[in-house]
Amino acid sequence: MTTSPTPPATRTKVLLVDDHDLIRKGLRHAFERDRQFEVVGEAATAAEGVRQAGALQPDVVIMDLRLPDGSGLEATRALRKSSATMGIVVLTMYAGDDQLFGALEAGASAFVPKTAPADEVVAAARHAASSPSAFTAADLAEAMKRRLAPSGPQLSPREGQVLRLLADGMSVAGIAKQLFVSESTAKTHISKLYEKLGAANRAQALMTALRLGLLEAPDAPKF
Repeated sequence: MTTSPTPPATRTKVLLVDDHDLIRKGLRHAFERDRQFEVVGEAATAAEGVRQAGALQPDVVIMDLRLPDGSGLEATRALRKSSATMGIVVLTMYAGDDQLFGALEAGASAFVPKTAPADEVVAAARHAASSPSAFTAADLAEAMKRRLAPSGPQLSPREGQVLRLLADGMSVAGIAKQLFVSESTAKTHISKLYEKLGAANRAQALMTALRLGLLEAPDAPKF
């Protein structure tokens, strides 16, 4: 004879904050299938979500990013200010890097796109309950790489040499001689450099390079 698993003595209390009834119903169903969780409340606005969180003291809040009366990020900041131990999962249709880092900076525990399966929301809630201050998101590593990647065109070492020689006023023939290449090869390097900088000529290339910090401005003459 088999017996059903015994539910945990204390279930993880969850508050759902989303302005769409169908999404709240779907999330409630997903959490109710997992015996670890108990949905203790629902809210359709940021203000009501914050109010219910204060009254119900849930272990985890599932917070929609966009709500009729304001931003879910502002509500997240308010919740995090009032509690360091409450898990907060930000749920959104707009899962770009700006939204992800906004959730991180607001103090969320996890960030999940609404396109993700409901099981991922439940898994994020489980993480948020146990580690509310440790942020997690499926795309976090790639988003960090994108944020830390240098902005602007990236020049090869050879293109950097060509840029500095152009700044020194060298002609194509002079650049070719300096680099020990043919004039045709030098022209190819210059053309690729112009393309990366979005420039049509030497003057535009040098002005763009100065603006992007690829060249240092010449020292002012000393008298």
